[in-house]
Amino acid sequence: MSRQYTASMTDAQDPQDNLDEVDRLVAAWRIERPDLDVEPLQVLSRVSRLAKHLDRARRAAFAEHDLETWEFDVLTALRRAGKPYELSPGALLRATLVTSGTMTNRIDRLTQAGLVRRRPDPEDRRGVLVSLTDTGLERVDAAFADLLRREHDLLAGLGDTDQRALASLLRTLLMPFDTPS
Repeated sequence: MSRQYTASMTDAQDPQDNLDEVDRLVAAWRIERPDLDVEPLQVLSRVSRLAKHLDRARRAAFAEHDLETWEFDVLTALRRAGKPYELSPGALLRATLVTSGTMTNRIDRLTQAGLVRRRPDPEDRRGVLVSLTDTGLERVDAAFADLLRREHDLLAGLGDTDQRALASLLRTLLMPFDTPS
């Protein structure tokens, strides 16, 4: 069914049919607090609700591959590093935004699970490198492919042009938060 045909069908429906939960809460706030500009809710409440759906999809994808979210984060940081899929614990800290103690614990647990291994850093006698094992590589690749399938499903209501436009708008919104201070 074409987008234009779907849009014309939608126009003929009751306007209440096109309202989502955010529309309803914005309308309620406009009545309860007409003194406030609640317009930011139009965007940010939808982003928040979408984030919850994305979190559920991610957790389901990771669970299918016996991974926790934090495990996926560490394993994908190593996978993105390219062959030989290894990084220093410091580089993993920067990639995953956790504390040193937390990273040590995570590396220990991933090592015990057989998903990563530590080896001495040949360029720094005091340092170590953390690398994916074959099992870790297989697991993260399978979980990532499953995650992408689920994320494609979440975006199925948008065409390619709309997805690119939304990505651009979200990039603009996020840029101040992602720029190092």
